[in-house]
Formats: sequence, structure tokens, C-alpha cells
Amino acid sequence: MPYLLKTEPGTYSVDDLERDGETVWDGVTAPAAVKFLAAMKRGEMAVIYHTGTERQSVGLAKVVGVDASDAKNPVVRLKFVKRTKVPRTLTEIKAKGIFANSPLVKQGRLSVVPLSEAQYAWLATE
Repeated sequence: MPYLLKTEPGTYSVDDLERDGETVWDGVTAPAAVKFLAAMKRGEMAVIYHTGTERQSVGLAKVVGVDASDAKNPVVRLKFVKRTKVPRTLTEIKAKGIFANSPLVKQGRLSVVPLSEAQYAWLATE
């Protein structure tokens, strides 16, 4: 299952992930988001989404490691894959029918959101 991971670009951006190559995705505190983070599996894909003034998808990453032994603080390692050539804004996402029931638009404060294959494909489109 693919996921969407939100980050404030001033805190940790897709630029940082590209520079670092890999990172531990942490700082997630909302129980529902932590549950989604713990459910990730090695090899799954993630869309990196900048919050704040940008509010758009900006890159792709791959889950390269998951340690969910501590359910309240799972450790997920991500590897940078590439920048998206077509950033998708929150306005575009909300207008797209495939997101109508998504936690991305229904629970906008969640920093980790599962995506359907169709949602991922649309966000990752070049």
C-alpha cells in the first residue's frame, strides 16, 4: 500500500531527503498517523507532501526499513526516489474524485495517510 507523508518544508523538505538519500521518518504523534506509520512495509512507496504555504506533493520515496516493535514510536526508514515532475496541489487533490473518501481530505491534520493505488498513480504521474 502506498502512503502520503506530510512534512513542513522548513523542518525537513524533499531537498533534505534528496541530499541525505535516506532518513528516519519521525515526529509523528497523532495516534491514527502513528498507526498508519507502523503499518508500513518494506518496499512500499510514499509520496512526500509539503505542508505550510506550498501544500503540494513534491517527491517520491521508498520504505527501506520498518521497526514497529514499539507501537507508539515506530521507526520507518525512507530512501529518496525522485521529485515529482507534476506537483499536485491540495486544491487539485480535493477536486479529484478518487480522494473523496480519503483521510487526506477528511482528516486533513494527519501527517501519514494511506493511499489507494489509483491515488498514488495520479500523484506520482510524470
